[in-house]
Amino acid sequence: MTQYCAQHAQASGDRAALTDERGSTTWSALNERTNRLVHWLRAQGLKPGDTIAIFAGNCREYFEVLLAATHAGVLCVPVNWHFTAEELAYVIDNSGAKILFVEDRFADVASAAIARGETPGLEQTVQIRGSAEAFGEYETLLAGQSAEEPENQCLGGPMFYTSGTTGRPKGVRSSTFAAGAPLEVLAMMGSGLSQMLSIPADGSTLLCGPVYHSAQWAFSFLPLIAGSHIVMRHRFDADETLELIDRHKITNVHLVPTQFHRLLQLDKARRDAFQGGSLVAVWHGAAPCPPQVKRDMIDWWGPVINEYYGSTEGSIVTTVTAEQWLAKPGTVGAPSALVEITVRDDDGAVLPTGEHGQIYVKNLMGSDFEYHNEPEKTAQVHLEPGVFTFGDIGYFDDDGFLYLSDRKIDMIISGGVNIYPAEIEGVLAAHPAVADAAVFGIPNDEFGEEVKAAVTLQPSQAADAAMEQALIAHCREHLAGYKAPKSVDFIDEMPRHETGKLYKRLLRDRYWNDRNI
Repeated sequence: MTQYCAQHAQASGDRAALTDERGSTTWSALNERTNRLVHWLRAQGLKPGDTIAIFAGNCREYFEVLLAATHAGVLCVPVNWHFTAEELAYVIDNSGAKILFVEDRFADVASAAIARGETPGLEQTVQIRGSAEAFGEYETLLAGQSAEEPENQCLGGPMFYTSGTTGRPKGVRSSTFAAGAPLEVLAMMGSGLSQMLSIPADGSTLLCGPVYHSAQWAFSFLPLIAGSHIVMRHRFDADETLELIDRHKITNVHLVPTQFHRLLQLDKARRDAFQGGSLVAVWHGAAPCPPQVKRDMIDWWGPVINEYYGSTEGSIVTTVTAEQWLAKPGTVGAPSALVEITVRDDDGAVLPTGEHGQIYVKNLMGSDFEYHNEPEKTAQVHLEPGVFTFGDIGYFDDDGFLYLSDRKIDMIISGGVNIYPAEIEGVLAAHPAVADAAVFGIPNDEFGEEVKAAVTLQPSQAADAAMEQALIAHCREHLAGYKAPKSVDFIDEMPRHETGKLYKRLLRDRYWNDRNI
């Protein structure tokens, strides 16, 4: 039996471990299915350190794949399900994935990605759910394997792809998930997170954001390892979220500010009917939360609303409770016991309390990361081995609480999702009508920000509504839909320095001047 399914199966095998829209899987069944999948991966010749990828929505099988990889020493790449065939093919090839698991609703995109001929290292594709003509069938391959406990289990883990400020997404390889390490590392992570974030080990977790996101993975997979029942939905629905919390007695959930906004938009009668008495810890992060939205949520749900600051590269580095935040509005919290945070000037010197500078993190357990196949980009974010930056600017107050004073350079955060303009600018620049392009975020009441493009056209081109729609459609053809600009401004000349540096703030500021940012 896979180690961290087996112990829960032995203790409470008939209790639900995973629940999605289509049903539930007990701990006993999850243990058996994960065993079979580990045997199948090994039968395909996969060894510790090899890589697989999964292109699926939130579903029970997703966690089976994650569990099997984690117990077989295999790296698993959770791919953003919004990706186009072009983006999917890039991640498969760049990660070196040998096997792709794809859910039936995304099979057409996977087929198109493979047809591009850009994934020579991909050996086979397995379809989750539905009848598969082009790919192997997930249930068939499970049925053909033993349910016995696999031998020589060792640690694997996820490799998330995060968009970079220049071009394609980058794979983040954490030293925590060193292939072949003892599985006890996983137990330490699961119990450590539960303790740090007040997540009950025997509780129920609601997953209502995409598990391909590192935060949603951490706030669901690690509680699962500790014994939590995971209730998941592929799409967030505010009314259904309230119903799920009360029906399943949810103890903990991770939300983003956009979801807070939608919950608060429900009519008063529905909000008043919500009980929520089971909630112990509601965590939010991934994007700045408007202060009034946070206050309204605390007034409604009580002091269970907590915030964290972190990233895919560095995990969770600060936390702040509702009471602490109300006393210190705007803070993202104090450093966790596992990290040391310093604020430094451009020369790397540590700055005193109250002074703004670049935020650097050091994991006191020795954990670090690298960008897969990107040694130069890895070096760029490291001051020294083990000391790295997310690119944010901030300062500490006299009580050791951290405040953010600026965002990562140019990054757009829309609905809790990081969007980097350079990738979109590259696509726009490839359009024959475009002479120059800039992309930046502008205010959006629901999502926090939305994508705006500013474009200088070739002299022969007309700056009209038809051209705007053509450029947006061009972006949608080559990028996931959420990255495409919502609107386009046509300008005669970009505000550039003689060195070529774009003064993007001159384009962006007029949209933000009446906002408190």
